Amino acid sequence: MRKYFIDILCKKLKKNTKTFLIVGDLGFNVVEPFQKKFPKNFLNAGISEQNMAGLAAGMASQGFKVFIYSIANFPTFRCAEQIRNDIDYHNMDVTIVTVGAGVSYGNQGYTHHALQDYALMRSFPNIKIIAPGDSKELERGMDYIFQKKGPKYLRLEKEMLPENVNYSLGAITDGYWRLLKKGKVRKAIVSTGSCIQKSLEISKKKQFENYYIYSIPIWSMKSKKIQKKYLNKFTDLLVIENHFEDGGFSSWLREANGENTNIKIKSFSISSDVIGKVGDQKFLEKKYFKLIFH
Repeated sequence: MRKYFIDILCKKLKKNTKTFLIVGDLGFNVVEPFQKKFPKNFLNAGISEQNMAGLAAGMASQGFKVFIYSIANFPTFRCAEQIRNDIDYHNMDVTIVTVGAGVSYGNQGYTHHALQDYALMRSFPNIKIIAPGDSKELERGMDYIFQKKGPKYLRLEKEMLPENVNYSLGAITDGYWRLLKKGKVRKAIVSTGSCIQKSLEISKKKQFENYYIYSIPIWSMKSKKIQKKYLNKFTDLLVIENHFEDGGFSSWLREANGENTNIKIKSFSISSDVIGKVGDQKFLEKKYFKLIFH
């Protein structure tokens, strides 16, 4: 996904020459095509994420569309104050791009896991979270970034995700539910980001084969208010995310649902027991993805 992001960014820059990419001394073997083609639109800010965020905000104030890029925890938690005060507060046109969703960097351990990033980023009022689950959602997400000004958080997997060619996808907007599979009952599986793939796997099980399947590739604090028009169609939801349940995508949907007791919401998310554990992504997901009942 990260290399495809760079491919798309190169194409977009040809039409928007004030596009700028800043990296935090990471992204090698990924960002070089952009650096070579557009050296005047590229900067390695070094291991200095707080300065990187402040610099991006300053450039955006002068009309640049700025992207900052690094492994998930570095351009988020390490510079949370700069995101809050420099980027979100001033509604700057900066996209924070992170790679390594969930436990993608499994062997690097907890320091490189993205397990609380949704909780942080969705707490900023102006930021739109863009979590593409396949190549088409990434393409549409990049279209959205270039069409809409303001701060955004683009959360990418390390590896390329397969395109779900059989599923419809028009122009996507904040809070939009993308239908992946029609169901036969008033029950649905809802996911964001790469959890599309897990949704499709789970839907093959007999107990879920009649469920609708949806992806929400863009969501934010502001789009919670429009969720009830979708939520009210169902009696049961299974919400899947590669993040802790607390403060994440499932929490966002529960907050949008409010005090409506007509919908049962179950969460399939990563257990906090993963903290301190090391292994590849498949091992960690198999062991620590858990169904949480309420």
